[in-house]
Amino acid sequence: MNSVFRNNTTMNLTQLSKEDILLALSEIPDPEIPVITIEELGILRDVKWDCITCTIVITPTYTGCPAMKVIEDDIRIKLKSLGIENIIVELVYSPAWTTDWISDTAKEKLEKYGIAPPEHSSVDKGTLLGKPRDLRCPHCSSKNVQMISQFGSTACKALYRCLDCREPFDYFKCI
Repeated sequence: MNSVFRNNTTMNLTQLSKEDILLALSEIPDPEIPVITIEELGILRDVKWDCITCTIVITPTYTGCPAMKVIEDDIRIKLKSLGIENIIVELVYSPAWTTDWISDTAKEKLEKYGIAPPEHSSVDKGTLLGKPRDLRCPHCSSKNVQMISQFGSTACKALYRCLDCREPFDYFKCI
């Protein structure tokens, strides 16, 4: 971790760089999937810092995502711990968030956590053509899976069941 944050002490704000702020924000977990961060999920878009006001630009995974308020609160808490008081959290809807923004590291973490990561790029139109999903069970790696519901534990996931190990699992939908 950067020495700026080692002792959890506030530093002179003129010494704080955009990179320091990004580093601090990159530690914030997604409230719905705590094994990945808001940076790895791809919703942390930009930091604007002029040594007085810090503007954080985030893009929700979908309009109306209930986690955005928690994420905004977590951003404010993190920035205040750095001594930043003038904070603007800007929600940007264009371009719309896509699963293409999820890092490969996050996809690996999702699978280890028991969530099947998005299988392909969001440009995959297989569903429109009636092609079945080529999913792998995150528990046993079997491809013998069945969708139980188009909606899983959150709106961005679908619920599946492995027909081999019999375990249910969420699939993070391609958006």
